[in-house]
Amino acid sequence: MDKYSIIQKAVITILLAGMVMLVAIPLLYFTTFAFSSAVEVSEFPKRLFPTATLTVKVATSKNGEFEIFHDRNDGRGYRSVITSADAARLENHFKRQYNVGVSGKQLVEDFSAVHEKGPMEFTYRKQILYNFNQFFKIVNNAAPALKNSIIVSLLTILISLSLGSMAGFAMARYKFPFKEKINLGILVVRMFPVVGISIPMAKQLIRFGLFDTQIGLALLYSIPNIALTAWITSSIFMGISRELEEASKIFGANSLQTFFHITLPLAFPAMAASSMYAFNTAWNDTISALILTNRNQTLSLVVYKAIGTTSSGIQYAAAGSIILILPALVFTFIVRRYINQMWGHAPA
Repeated sequence: MDKYSIIQKAVITILLAGMVMLVAIPLLYFTTFAFSSAVEVSEFPKRLFPTATLTVKVATSKNGEFEIFHDRNDGRGYRSVITSADAARLENHFKRQYNVGVSGKQLVEDFSAVHEKGPMEFTYRKQILYNFNQFFKIVNNAAPALKNSIIVSLLTILISLSLGSMAGFAMARYKFPFKEKINLGILVVRMFPVVGISIPMAKQLIRFGLFDTQIGLALLYSIPNIALTAWITSSIFMGISRELEEASKIFGANSLQTFFHITLPLAFPAMAASSMYAFNTAWNDTISALILTNRNQTLSLVVYKAIGTTSSGIQYAAAGSIILILPALVFTFIVRRYINQMWGHAPA
């Protein structure tokens, strides 16, 4: 191997490592925010990884109460954050500021030792999912919004695949006037952003009584995805041998049975790819949901509003964002093996 090949590989490796770091480091910080307490969110410099425990220093104040000190995480040591001997106040402080779910009675009992031994450090385990629980408690309609997002996404997939696959099959198997122009028109429809058709669509939904409904939102998301599904599946249907369909009919199957039992299973990888696009469109959209919904908001819209609401706490909004990301990741990994098959790769 000559020195130029070594240099080339080294440069490519450095570039790839840099790209990975550009994605991974912000994602790590974002995840850390989702698992951070209110005190940790205000710390500087920020921690790269979330912590599972909390350590505080406790001393006796002049009036005999407990003075709680927290590490600044900036090299300047501990700072006083609260002075109290009231069990309820201590319990509330540790829960809201540190994500620690220890009872006030237990805290007072633990801290009582400082009266005899002087200042002491105490370590408690944090409630890892505290921010996620709080997100659903303090953010309005978070739980119904999650349900709405799931239903709207499933309806979008159902509508897009059922209509889009039939359109793709028709374009692949039949000849009709203006076929090429219709094929091109499908791509043009896909170029329109969903938000661009939200306002005229809102007028039609109001007319038919479907405004602020799950099915109405799903119909909007399905418009570009029907076109995309038809475009993807038509190319797959063209590659499916007609002899298989003819053999099925020879054995007594009608056209509908042949389509569902022979043609459609062979086109399943294309359907999986189309379902991924349909799911991501419905799951991640914010602007169209803002226009077309009032009570039946989606999770992405609720998270968007939570991020802009300072009273909610950035750590709760980050937790809501993690909740929003996870289903998309799970769904993508599920359909990935089928998409690999479509492109000729062996399933992992």
